[in-house]
Amino acid sequence: MSLSQDDVRRIARLARIAVSDDEVQESQSQLNQLFALIEEMRAVNTDGIEPMAHAQDVMLRLREDVATAPNRRDAFQAVAPSVENGLYLVPKVIE
Repeated sequence: MSLSQDDVRRIARLARIAVSDDEVQESQSQLNQLFALIEEMRAVNTDGIEPMAHAQDVMLRLREDVATAPNRRDAFQAVAPSVENGLYLVPKVIE
C-alpha cells in the first residue's frame, strides 16, 4: 500500500492540518516508508511463536500490598460536623 500526494492532502484536510506542498511530499515519503515497514513485518512467519507482553525479557517489580500510611480516620472524623457509625453525614441537597 502506498499513498499518493492527493491521499496525504485529503488526510491533512480531514485532520484539519495545514500542509505545504513540501510537507505533503515529505509526509508522503514518511508514510509510505511506514507502510513498507508494516508490510515487511506482516511478511514474517510468526507461526508457533507465543505473543510477548513486552519486547524485552523484563519482569515488573512488584511490592507487597501493605498500607504505609497510618489510619487517621478517628482524627479526621473528630472534626467533622456530623458522623454516624464511621460515616460522614451530609445534608440532603436534592429534594
